[in-house]
Amino acid sequence: MKNASNRFLRIFAGTLLACLFLAGCMSRPHISSDSDEHVSYSIELTTGPTPWNHADFDAGRGKFTFAVFSDLTGGERDGIFSVAAEQIRLLRPEFVMNVGDLIEGGTEDRTQLTSEWDAFDQRASRIIGPVFYAGGNHDLINTVQWEVWGERYGPRYYHFRYQDVLFLVLDTEDNDPERQQAIYEARAAAFERVTSEGWGIWSETEYAEMQETHTGTIGVEQSDFFIEKIREHSDVRWTFVFMHKPAWLKEGEQNFLAIENALSGSNYTVFNGHNHDYKYRSRKGRDYIQLATTGGVQLAGKEKAVDHITMVTVSDTGVDIANVEVSGIFDKTGNLPLNGNSLCFEFAKCGAEQ
Repeated sequence: MKNASNRFLRIFAGTLLACLFLAGCMSRPHISSDSDEHVSYSIELTTGPTPWNHADFDAGRGKFTFAVFSDLTGGERDGIFSVAAEQIRLLRPEFVMNVGDLIEGGTEDRTQLTSEWDAFDQRASRIIGPVFYAGGNHDLINTVQWEVWGERYGPRYYHFRYQDVLFLVLDTEDNDPERQQAIYEARAAAFERVTSEGWGIWSETEYAEMQETHTGTIGVEQSDFFIEKIREHSDVRWTFVFMHKPAWLKEGEQNFLAIENALSGSNYTVFNGHNHDYKYRSRKGRDYIQLATTGGVQLAGKEKAVDHITMVTVSDTGVDIANVEVSGIFDKTGNLPLNGNSLCFEFAKCGAEQ
């Protein structure tokens, strides 16, 4: 019995030493978030060389990935957003953001608006994680559309916090009702001309000359709301700002500037859409990223007119952003989902306006 006991103690001590060695060589550093948890893994090799470079797994509670899609409309190209929604489902981000223009809109017909929103909701429902809506000019161009949005989705601007990261969703159609109606009527007249004369006439329309058409509007009340939220969440590790139109380009703009000033001591990234052309700019030392399309009309003369999904990963080391072309996300069969192989995802490859 004594020999058996000694043998057991030797085996136990050897096993304990091996476990301590493995833990010392392969433990993951602490994540700088609200968790001290380590990644769980098991590797049998305990000594000598290993067929991997290190065991610092790119994982942890402080890390997450979300997706962003861009404009669907202005003449939506059939099938593309449905393919993209299926691809997002396959990519499995934790949630999804966007920069507006989700329906064609541009009408005061409630029946038509209900039909368009129902169609969008049905396609978006393919995505597993939540989709957070942002409004664009197609979604919010008149006060009837404001009412429909409010009845279905509530506020036109809002915020939320996820894993110590702040998300701000802005409304760039924040004009007074009378001005919004004038913009809507000018837009309707512009599209009548485009329908009969083509997109080449666009720059000559009253709507095209309105500053709000290009840069949108952020009202004082909205600006104050976000400034307060930024102050309330001053401890976050990053802030993301989503809007449809690039409000900072408006001449003499002060309300969005006030939001930027409130963020000046923070890490933040801004995303916008509207122009159907991918552009990157650095402003105030931060990334300002204009997304292209995820099914919206593509026009000649746009340098980067392409359908894409943006994947954003937040971790203890910062933020990484990768843009993935919809045309390149294959499923397990090697094909684009939902017969996507038959679609064209980039103006330069299609040879005609889409």
